[in-house]
Amino acid sequence: MNWNALTGKSLEGLAISRDEAHAILEASPLDTLPLVAAAWPVRQRHFGSRVRLNYLFNAKSGLCPEDCHYCSQGKGSEALVEKYPLKSIDETLAMAARAVDVHAGRFCMVASGRGPSEGELAHVVDCVKAVRERYPQLEICACLGLLSGSQATQLKDAGVFAVNHNLNTSENFYEEICSTHTYADRVDTVDKIKKSGLSPCSGALVGMGESSEDIIDLAHALRELSVESLPVNFLMPIEGTPLSDRYTLTPTRCLNILCLFRFLNPKASLRISGGREMHLRSLQSLGLYVANSIFIGDYLTTKGQAAEADLSMIRDLGFEIEGDPKTAVALEPAFPKVEMKWSV
Repeated sequence: MNWNALTGKSLEGLAISRDEAHAILEASPLDTLPLVAAAWPVRQRHFGSRVRLNYLFNAKSGLCPEDCHYCSQGKGSEALVEKYPLKSIDETLAMAARAVDVHAGRFCMVASGRGPSEGELAHVVDCVKAVRERYPQLEICACLGLLSGSQATQLKDAGVFAVNHNLNTSENFYEEICSTHTYADRVDTVDKIKKSGLSPCSGALVGMGESSEDIIDLAHALRELSVESLPVNFLMPIEGTPLSDRYTLTPTRCLNILCLFRFLNPKASLRISGGREMHLRSLQSLGLYVANSIFIGDYLTTKGQAAEADLSMIRDLGFEIEGDPKTAVALEPAFPKVEMKWSV
């Protein structure tokens, strides 16, 4: 396979074929580096050497009636996680301050549940307005489950920039991971997000037992939706969840998957999300030649890599932080002792 031919097609905005997509996903570990090199010009064309940092705030934890099999907070999960209702405005502002402190340009407010009640939405709106007033330089992304059109409009009016609602997997595989809502429900919410004028953020969760065909279907579906931000999560098999025994990904397989999403979605802000520390391991930095965005800090119910380790990785690559709310503060070279925290 001539990987550079895929570079040209993607730069021209053309979709790669399904055969080419399969070749990417099934590329051998020794082919992964040339594949990453072919994806780099596409990433560079649209995002240069910039890295977008995103900070997750678990605003409401547990207490979810949905049975998503991968999730530690869902119905049927026996995982030991914190359970609490929506955090207060003061607690939200404290987490926003932390996001600014670690140079994140986007603050992602996440609440468990099928979707927000009107009371919950009103509280989220108040929190958003408080963050926007104190930290106007922060983009705010909300992830609140299934939304109505009017709810999406209320979020936009409050100052939310983007709303995340991942498709996670293909329509064909979706019933294998959830029975309380459908793939169509998720697509409908993404459509409502777009119609409200919010930036659509939707992506993938791989490693759940899906086939390569399922990953390709999902990559095409996200292309058709023209999502502006595309997070790729790698399953963290959390004890107490139905998928706790799934551990099939390798670092090079993860890189191949990222390359597929980059070639098919060249203009999307591609984010390496949950599970990168566990599955990419020593190859994390290579992922940033394909993707232009990562989460910094912890995830919803699991630990992430230390923030300083991520900042060091970006410095070592010679990349710059996009939309840094602390632009005036230089990132001095540092050589910290990094303690990896991969516990789930």
